[in-house]
Amino acid sequence: MKTNNNVRMNEKIVLITGANSGIGLVTASHLAEQGAGVVLVCRNSDRGATALKNIARVATGIAPTLLVADLSSQASIRSLANDVHTQFDRIDVLVNNAGAVFAQRELTVDGIEKTFATNHLAPFLLTNLLLDRIQTAPSGRILLVSSKVHNNARIDFNDLQNERRYSAIRAYEQTKLENILFTYALAKRLADTNVTVNCLAPGLVASNFGRNAGGFISIMSRLLTPFSLTPEEGARTSIYLASSPEVAGVTGKYFFKCHEEPSSPSSYDSESTQQLWKVSENLTRLGEDTPSLL
Repeated sequence: MKTNNNVRMNEKIVLITGANSGIGLVTASHLAEQGAGVVLVCRNSDRGATALKNIARVATGIAPTLLVADLSSQASIRSLANDVHTQFDRIDVLVNNAGAVFAQRELTVDGIEKTFATNHLAPFLLTNLLLDRIQTAPSGRILLVSSKVHNNARIDFNDLQNERRYSAIRAYEQTKLENILFTYALAKRLADTNVTVNCLAPGLVASNFGRNAGGFISIMSRLLTPFSLTPEEGARTSIYLASSPEVAGVTGKYFFKCHEEPSSPSSYDSESTQQLWKVSENLTRLGEDTPSLL
């Protein structure tokens, strides 16, 4: 394991989405142990409260905080961003960890396909809304949790929300590629700032992810459990990128097992990167909240 428990995160504020279970919970616990003030963003208030109590027991620095938000809802994301601005004058590390997969095609309250909304548009919007707080930090870090399955994805901008044919696996793979395209685009736009942006693949992790999706996804999630990493193993790269001095100043990179490696050829397509940004900006009405980085 490349993460170092001797690294101290004293006085640093770390916001983690999807922090009540799986690798999000492990990441939050480890960083709290290292002295960080961890801000847990959870959809379920009861599960979030349980996670908060558990993390408070191991925290060695600033007490953890719980913020409740439904990341499939843009109104909820905006409310979350407002809460962060009210309570914190800076964010040192933003870990976009939350993700979901749905067996059937569903629409959010905003009328957007739910996998795309939760896995891509949510981190796109939240990150942009919190950029001012991240740039206030001496050395801000932004992380996006992607997946090795992005290697199988191609983005069809004529069917970005999978209206013509829906496959849960295909929809999920696309969003993991979109996470990487967003990482590279944002890193380029922030190249002359104090903020770094990187993404990672945690590996196949045994957690509750996909268990409640229904159908084939739930079955596969259970069948693959014996062959999967533990959440502790899966969280190593997130912890490393959030805390290690080794990656200070490193930006626009993709990591697996705490090592930088190339992502898929499709993830370096500049035309797709630009088009995805513009589409995402339009769908989130980003200009209404903050100036565009374009």
